[in-house]
Amino acid sequence: MSQSPPSKPVKKNIVTRDIRGRLLFLGTGTSMGVPVVGCGCDVCQSTNPKNKRTRCSVIFGLPEGNLLIDTPPDLRTQLLANGIGIVHAVAFTHSHADHLFGLDDVRLFQFYLGQAVPIYCEPNVDAKIRRVYDYAFSTEAQTHIGSRPALDMQEIGLDPFEVLGAKVTPIRLQHGPRFEVLGFRVGNVAYCTDVNHIPDESWAKLQGLDVLILDALRPEPHPTHFSIEEAVEVAQKVGAKQTYFTHIACRLEHERTNAWLPEGMELAYDGLELPLT
Repeated sequence: MSQSPPSKPVKKNIVTRDIRGRLLFLGTGTSMGVPVVGCGCDVCQSTNPKNKRTRCSVIFGLPEGNLLIDTPPDLRTQLLANGIGIVHAVAFTHSHADHLFGLDDVRLFQFYLGQAVPIYCEPNVDAKIRRVYDYAFSTEAQTHIGSRPALDMQEIGLDPFEVLGAKVTPIRLQHGPRFEVLGFRVGNVAYCTDVNHIPDESWAKLQGLDVLILDALRPEPHPTHFSIEEAVEVAQKVGAKQTYFTHIACRLEHERTNAWLPEGMELAYDGLELPLT
């Protein structure tokens, strides 16, 4: 008996918030998230919602749609919690598990877009995606439409690129001694997570910022992330009007840390929204 052809996709009624002109923090936590499973520290046991941190991601509300930065394992929960019903494109900072392993959650959006989801990433991230999500690139006929993600892979480097009616400028960052990642600047807002060193050639891309979003893992030094004191020093050198720290472990309690930070700097939190400028 021959296999029946896949059914046609059902037209979806999209329910979503309009966040054009805004940046939304979907997640601000480290790779383990906060609370950490089994941890009895005061932050993990806190009832303050600003101490609840899912894995790191932001979404830019651009003129022609939503640009998601990274696909963490918490992606579905994050989108539902923030009322985001559609992602129009994705850009990746790097391919570590806490930034990649929610990619299958974009499988739904091919129905909303009527096409494959554009994925902007460097060649090494493209290669990792093709290994980890090999089924998305299978040449076998699908049993049904939507059985695998429809991804439109777009290679990027350090040159600015246009997406959804805006210019996005990649920023080279160092994530430990052996791993390079990208930050992204849109207008006068820059997102720089998973970094412990900014190469000399990248500082020019961080000038004139209204908002800097920067990695600040914990009080103590770490081999691949800025500590909070190191991040403050970098933020002071950049001189943005406002700095928000992200990729935060459970060693930093929200209110106490903000009381200690210099003026114009604070911890971000899940659900925080900022204007794009």
